[in-house]
Amino acid sequence: MQEGSVTREVSDLSPSYDGIQTTLLDGDLVNFHVEMQNARDPEALDEYAECAAAQYALIRGFGFARHVRTTIEIEGDKWLGDAVYTVSPALPRGLKTIDAEVTVAACEENGIPTV
Repeated sequence: MQEGSVTREVSDLSPSYDGIQTTLLDGDLVNFHVEMQNARDPEALDEYAECAAAQYALIRGFGFARHVRTTIEIEGDKWLGDAVYTVSPALPRGLKTIDAEVTVAACEENGIPTV
């Protein structure tokens, strides 16, 4: 190390999944409010919301979900997500579709909680 150089420690804090609130908006449209701390990036919060949507679809007897939108707010170490998904018994149209069973299995494998 050169004299005067500064080293920066990389945070090794694990993400904390701090809750999911689910609201049925209309028929098959569902809103998920998720909260995390120490998220590595916005995708981590998206994954958390996706896991919640997939499990919710299964609970309701559906096999699929489709992402509609997500907004993210950051307050210090706290990350808040407001995500909307549709749930359906058949593969919905659109680009951001989710096979609920496959997604829930991946969430469990990766240690991401669901509803």
